[in-house]
Amino acid sequence: MTHSNLPEAIQNILDTYKEPDAVFSALVGVLGEVLQCDRCFLYLRNPQTKLGRVPYCWRRNQEIPEILDPDWKPEPESLPEEDPLFAAALRTDPSVYVEDVETANPEVVNREFERKEFGHRALIHSHLVWDGQLWGILQPCVFGSQRVWSEFDHAVVTEVEGKIAPLAAAYVKAANFN
Repeated sequence: MTHSNLPEAIQNILDTYKEPDAVFSALVGVLGEVLQCDRCFLYLRNPQTKLGRVPYCWRRNQEIPEILDPDWKPEPESLPEEDPLFAAALRTDPSVYVEDVETANPEVVNREFERKEFGHRALIHSHLVWDGQLWGILQPCVFGSQRVWSEFDHAVVTEVEGKIAPLAAAYVKAANFN
């Protein structure tokens, strides 16, 4: 057992499950609850083929829009220009904590894009980087109000990133795109 500062519910998932699918299926809901979010989804991508999908999404209730896309699809070529958060992820910049989409720096957040595509008000754009490449984005978010992300939130997300980035790479590699 590794030394961890993760909440017990999250650590139990990581200790219990080893297969990426099982970890991700259990994790998105527990992470959403621990961070007191409205939705948490996981986007996974192949950095070589630029194919991506959203196979995991948890919502606090049915009023929250679901983001699920079970099929591998090409990432739009224009996405890095339209979405500065995605561009930051591709550069493998540190994860971005957005307290309020409405007032965020436009160099960091494209407000109209976020409204149209996701509808959330505050989010964590958590970059799952392994071996210098982006394999996924974990996105806990809140609707309807701004959110100041606490030191606890930062610590949990940072540790979760480190634990699941290699699982994201393994999941994508197992999809066998060749």
